[in-house]
Amino acid sequence: MEAKEKIISKYRTHDTDTGSPEVQVAILTHRISDLTNHCKTHGKDFHSRRGLLKMVGSRRRLLDYLRGVDMSRYQKLIADLGLRK
Repeated sequence: MEAKEKIISKYRTHDTDTGSPEVQVAILTHRISDLTNHCKTHGKDFHSRRGLLKMVGSRRRLLDYLRGVDMSRYQKLIADLGLRK
């Protein structure tokens, strides 16, 4: 939970923000990286792999929304999280 609170405090847009697209994408990115490491270790864990793919899709939809709403916020978030090559 400390990692989640740290992520929220870093990416929030105002003091009481916990659900903006930036915060949601950052949290999903953290969970995706953890689950990716888990799936590398446990190759036959197909249930976790399905959850991972659902999270990746959810993050993709949030990023598409953010790109449509405000391109500068999208580009800043992508740069901070290091998602695009």
